[in-house]
Amino acid sequence: MNLFNSALGENITFVRPAYFVISGLSGIEGMKHYFVFLCFVYIVSVLGNTTVMAVIYLDHNLRTPKYIAVFNLAFVDLLGSSTLVPKLLDIFLFNHRYISYNNCLTFFFFSYTFLCMQSFNLLALSYDRLIAIIHPLHYQVKVTHRFMLSLIAFFWVFANTLNFVAVGLLTRLSFCRSVAINSYFCDHGQIYRLACNDNFPNYVISCLFPVLIFWLPFIFILLSYLYIGCTLAKVATVQEGLKAFRTCTAHLSLVAIYFIPVLITFTLMEKINPNARIMNLSLTSILPPTLNPIIYVLQTQEIKKSVKKLLKIRRKSKMIKKCTPNMTHSL
Repeated sequence: MNLFNSALGENITFVRPAYFVISGLSGIEGMKHYFVFLCFVYIVSVLGNTTVMAVIYLDHNLRTPKYIAVFNLAFVDLLGSSTLVPKLLDIFLFNHRYISYNNCLTFFFFSYTFLCMQSFNLLALSYDRLIAIIHPLHYQVKVTHRFMLSLIAFFWVFANTLNFVAVGLLTRLSFCRSVAINSYFCDHGQIYRLACNDNFPNYVISCLFPVLIFWLPFIFILLSYLYIGCTLAKVATVQEGLKAFRTCTAHLSLVAIYFIPVLITFTLMEKINPNARIMNLSLTSILPPTLNPIIYVLQTQEIKKSVKKLLKIRRKSKMIKKCTPNMTHSL
C-alpha cells in the first residue's frame, strides 16, 4: 500500500492504531438466538452452494454459458458466507471484538469483493436472459463460453481493483481519536469517518461504491426486463410470453432478494436506528447466499432434472455394488 502514500511525500507519518474495536449490535437483548440462527443459515448456505457447484460440475449438459455464471454465483456465495459468518460469530458470540489493523483491512477487502461479485453475477445472468429471449437464434453466437468467462473475469478484476483502491486510500488515514467501528464488520464508511486527517478521497469512494455496485447493475437488470416485457408483448401471445418469462423467475427472485433490502437500507441509512441498520445489512449479506441455491434448485428445470439423474446414477451404482459380492460368492 506504499504506492498510495509515496505520492504524498516521505516525511508524512500516519497514525495507525494497533487494533480496531467492532462495537456494533451492542445493548440488544437475546442476540445469542440471532447468532444461533446465523450458524444454521451458514450451514445451509455451505451445503446448498456446494451442491449447486457439484451438480453443475458433474453434469456435462449444464456446462453452458448460463451455468458458468450460476457456478460462479454459488462459488462467490460460498466464499462470501465463509468470510463473513465465522468471523461475525467469533466477534460477537465469543466476544472477540478487537481486530488488528491489517486484519481489519483484509476483512473489509474480501467482504466487499464478494459483495460486489454477487451483484455482478446477477448482472451477467440478466444479460444471458436478455439475449436468450430477445435473440434466441443468435444466442449461441453472442453468448459463448469464451464470452461468459471473459465477462466474469472482467468483473473479478474490476471488483478487486475497486476494493484495492479503497483499502489503499484507507492506509493514508490517521486515527488519533476513536477506534470503535459501529458495525458488524470492518465497514468502509465507519472506518474512514474515524480519521482525523483529510478523508475526502474516501468519501468519494463511499459515494461511488453504491452507484457502481448496486445502482448501475440494478438499473441495467430493470431495463433489460422492461425491454424483454415490451418485446414479448409485441411479438408473442400471452401464453408464449408467460412461458418465456418462466425461464426468468429464478433470476428475478435472486434480484429481488439481493437488491431490494440493500437499496432500501442504503437509501434510508440516516433515518434507521443504528442497530436496526446493522441488523438489516447483516441479513442482506447473509440470507441471499443461503436462498440462492434453494431458489435455483426449486425453480430451474435443468438443475431439477440433473439432480434426479445424478441420484438415479448413484442408486444404480449402490445396487451394482450390493449385487457384485453376492454374484462372486455364488460363483
